[in-house]
Amino acid sequence: MTLARSLAVLLLAAVLVPLAAVAWRGSGLAFGPSDWAAVRFTILQAVVSAALATGLAIPVARAIARRSFPGRGLLITLLGAPFLLPAVVAVLGLLAVFGRSGIVNQTLQASGLPPVSIFGMQGVILVHVFLNLPLAIRMILHGWLAIPQERVRLAQSLGFRPADIARHLERPMLREVLPGVALIIAVLCLTSFAAALMLGGGPAATTVELAIYQAVRFDFDLGRAAALALVQVVVTGVAAILVLTVAQPSGLGLGLGQEVRLPGPPGWRRVVDIGAIGLAVGFLAVPMLAVVLRGLPGVPTLPVEVLAAAGRSVAVAIASAGLATAVALTLALGAVRGNPMVEIAATLPLATSGLVLGTGLFLLVQPLVTPMTVALPVTVLVNTLLSVPLLYRILVPEARALAADYGRLADSLALAGWARLRWLVLPRLARPLGFGAGIAAALAMGDLGVITLFAGDGQATLPLLIQRLAGAYRLEGALAASVLLVLLSFALYWVCEAGGRRAAA
Repeated sequence: MTLARSLAVLLLAAVLVPLAAVAWRGSGLAFGPSDWAAVRFTILQAVVSAALATGLAIPVARAIARRSFPGRGLLITLLGAPFLLPAVVAVLGLLAVFGRSGIVNQTLQASGLPPVSIFGMQGVILVHVFLNLPLAIRMILHGWLAIPQERVRLAQSLGFRPADIARHLERPMLREVLPGVALIIAVLCLTSFAAALMLGGGPAATTVELAIYQAVRFDFDLGRAAALALVQVVVTGVAAILVLTVAQPSGLGLGLGQEVRLPGPPGWRRVVDIGAIGLAVGFLAVPMLAVVLRGLPGVPTLPVEVLAAAGRSVAVAIASAGLATAVALTLALGAVRGNPMVEIAATLPLATSGLVLGTGLFLLVQPLVTPMTVALPVTVLVNTLLSVPLLYRILVPEARALAADYGRLADSLALAGWARLRWLVLPRLARPLGFGAGIAAALAMGDLGVITLFAGDGQATLPLLIQRLAGAYRLEGALAASVLLVLLSFALYWVCEAGGRRAAA
């Protein structure tokens, strides 16, 4: 059995065994009214969040696609940054703006108006829109820029008005792109945990993942937690299948692949485009500025417990990124040889979530050891499993191109094993390897999921400690720790990504 196939078997076992434990423990259990309420709330907030994020992204992506302005390339690049932003930091940023003592409520109170509450469904949806709006903008913008240049030039030669361009070019593209964008965001919202933990709660605003956490940590009702986890797998799996099947062809055909922007009409449409970009930048930037401005002065005085938690988070991130990169690279090289098991193993973790896998692992280890004694190894394992599909998708196209360009030459030179890896694979794939490892490290650094099920006081990572500080109304300490978390997350990403670029040079 090849190494790739062996790793695929281990990966399948690492996902399926916890899911089997969940299915065995959760089968045959009746749901109560609160459980069904959690399922309904999970689906409702995911649908609303996806609809709002996608709908708000359309005018912003359109404005960026058809306007030329200083800093346009930088803005497009920065729109990818929230993907690496820990959700717990996003929550604190929005609390600093919309919370009880936030900028918005202070302004309303000074004006004699009643305050607004960020807690409950509206807060969960607000966080999800904040986190996913940049992703939606980037994906829809790619659709606009992918409109064939021949179609754009033909529209210009025919004197198309903005309404004609919208009808014949933009709407067919949106019919193809929007369903996939909305469903991807809905899947992300279905498995979101930090937003519901910090801003939800209560019978009317509890997601399935939050209900799983409460069943394990507070009620120690493992059977109910398993049943909820089983429902979460079904809901997420259905949504994932829809993502793969719902998109329809736009009918625009293929072009030569060169980017040609659509004409930017003058007048009031120009004002609308500028306003859309400005509002989006303000909505995304103000909460982050609030975190930095309020939290940065407190960073030098952070207590030892925060620094210890930061050290644990860095260790988890490095271990997770290293393992995920090694596994994904092995699977990608195996996929080039046409092994279908590799593809299945690398895709399967997408159908579940960290908290569901954590529940299954909790069920498995609880009879054998005290769960908190294996908190960090389990966190590393789950983050590795969840990062492999992302890294695999990054590496597979590059691995196939490498095999097509250099495979026969390497075979003719009898270059195999460690020598092939050292002299051919690693130098040629250094850039995507560094990029993927950086993403995996940043995501693991900010993860607030499975660690909540296992960790005691001595195993808390930095995101978990931030959540505890915010829950104890120590907002200034939480903001200072959040600044440290953001700095560490982006530092890990930069080190990995820059290292990959230098190795490829």
